[in-house]
Amino acid sequence: MQPMDLRGLSPAPVTAFTRDGEVDHKANAKIAKWLMSIEGVKSLVILGHAGEGTFLTEEERLALIRTYVEAVDGALPIIAGITGEGTKVAAEEAKKCKAAGATGALVYPNHGWLRFGFQKGAPQDRYKAIWQESGLQCILFQYPDATKASYDLETQVAIATQEGVVATKNGVRNMKRWYVEIPELKKANPHLQILSCHDEWLLPTMFDVDGLLVGYGNIAPELLIDLIKAGKAQNYPEARKIFERLLPVTRAVYHRGSHMEGTVALKLGLVHRGMLDHATIREPLKNLGEKAEAEIFAAFDAAGIGRVDQLLAAE
Repeated sequence: MQPMDLRGLSPAPVTAFTRDGEVDHKANAKIAKWLMSIEGVKSLVILGHAGEGTFLTEEERLALIRTYVEAVDGALPIIAGITGEGTKVAAEEAKKCKAAGATGALVYPNHGWLRFGFQKGAPQDRYKAIWQESGLQCILFQYPDATKASYDLETQVAIATQEGVVATKNGVRNMKRWYVEIPELKKANPHLQILSCHDEWLLPTMFDVDGLLVGYGNIAPELLIDLIKAGKAQNYPEARKIFERLLPVTRAVYHRGSHMEGTVALKLGLVHRGMLDHATIREPLKNLGEKAEAEIFAAFDAAGIGRVDQLLAAE
């Protein structure tokens, strides 16, 4: 197996819908082609939270994978969020995603674990079954420390050293754990690619990672790639400068009442950047209202993040 190279930015694109709520394949292909054109983008991760993946039917999910695979035409791996409950169900889901053209799997925990916790050994078996049944290269997804689906270090190390696991998307959001556990994961598997997904406060994690796997990559991929470069160079002043520039957008998109609101805000950001004509979402997401929309648009202006078509014309 040649592992995916994720040492850079892996955006998690939103799913564009038509105004009547159907998947808009033309608009999704447009987003895919724009993101793949940016140097430093290493993969596209679809069907996750930012992409409203669990709000799509199985048929819609597989069709969206095929749209992305066709749009990138082999230039980037397409990684699918695997969210099915139960190990057998998740493995079958992954097998179908592989047949549709996906290369990788962002493996979500069984969502029953969010409430009840997990039994020892169950997460490892979930990854093993997905790899063995589908051959999709797996990304270990570490949920926030505040949830019961956040894996202890022993479980993370066990998953990270299994065949087929090539990276970890770490969103623990507890820097005490981050500073202890990330070095241990690197020690256990020196080839494991470390990806941060701390959208709302990326700066503290930028100096320990190989890349980012973030919904934020939808709306400001250019600046996030610069932030990754600064982090890899251990250039704190430059990283801080980029972070400060992004802060109005970070606050408008992610410092909201619920992280789920961030998906709606991402779509509004893409409207402001000229990549979407409208920000249609699916239930249970709710529109944020005109006041929030104005705040998000103003944040992009404050950060100097312009329309994509204007930037391309300037080049």
